[in-house]
Amino acid sequence: MKNKVILITGGTGSWGQELVKNLLEREPKEIRIFSRNESLQVTMQQQFHHHPKLTFIIGDIRDKYELMHACQQVDYIYHLAALKHVPICEQQPDSAMKTNVMGTHHLIQAAIANDVEKVIYVSTDKAADPSSTYGMTKALGEKLIVQANQIDCKTQFVCVRSGNVLGTTGSVVPIFKQRIAQGLDITLTDSRMTRFFVTLEDAIALLLKVSEDNKGGEVYVAKMPACNIKDLAEVLIEELSTQKIHINETGARPGESLGESLISEYESGYSFNVDKQSYVILPPYTIEGLQEHYASSIPVDFHRYHSDQQLMSKIEIKEMLHRGGCLS
Repeated sequence: MKNKVILITGGTGSWGQELVKNLLEREPKEIRIFSRNESLQVTMQQQFHHHPKLTFIIGDIRDKYELMHACQQVDYIYHLAALKHVPICEQQPDSAMKTNVMGTHHLIQAAIANDVEKVIYVSTDKAADPSSTYGMTKALGEKLIVQANQIDCKTQFVCVRSGNVLGTTGSVVPIFKQRIAQGLDITLTDSRMTRFFVTLEDAIALLLKVSEDNKGGEVYVAKMPACNIKDLAEVLIEELSTQKIHINETGARPGESLGESLISEYESGYSFNVDKQSYVILPPYTIEGLQEHYASSIPVDFHRYHSDQQLMSKIEIKEMLHRGGCLS
């Protein structure tokens, strides 16, 4: 990353801020933060003490011309921008489509037009066997990114699929912690619900590793533990509350599933072990040099990678929360 110009779409969120911290250590020439939210950009500028290598650009990935301008002379793009809240995407599928699908299409066009070296697209476990509008739009975004490697251009495109990142904006842990701090009962949609979790540091470490190792056309999948959400809530109550906190079930929200897959049954036939951190899913069609690169890799030995398999114990959940700084 040394002396590279890097663009981060949606860079004012938890992912973006942690990514910027790590990238600055690698001595880039410039990091451009592209997002719609003016107030979050001002706050982030202050948090980084108006670092001279950070450039903040107000823009929307729905606007291809704004992206074209932001991508000029860029070497690497980290595409984080998306509508991410499941209920909002269910209520406004047209907005989810415009941002998550058309916005990604615009980014691909802008990257190719500006001879960007690499585009790294951050996806979600909800893109595998999607049941929600959010998952469907992110799955389409993955398809666009992978297929872009068949276009005759110098840009490499790669996806990184991850589960829930501990403590990030809108995720379940800070919501539970806030209610516990206020002495309020925790609401849980279904006690059977399971989810994958990863610390923000581990998620960013994989993102940076993929930036260097990819061939173009892969979907990298983080290896991560899963837990029952009720167990997670009970551990937080046990660790953080001095009073009686109840857990009340409300029923699943529209588009919400009881579990999540990181690799679907169909995808498992094209999936391989890479290392201790990740699997890789290859496309079902040939991309020049890609299949040959993984010819010696070991295929996965499962039919799907699902959050209801090998759940963490409460002790393991507590250890994970400690590592993620969620019990301080």
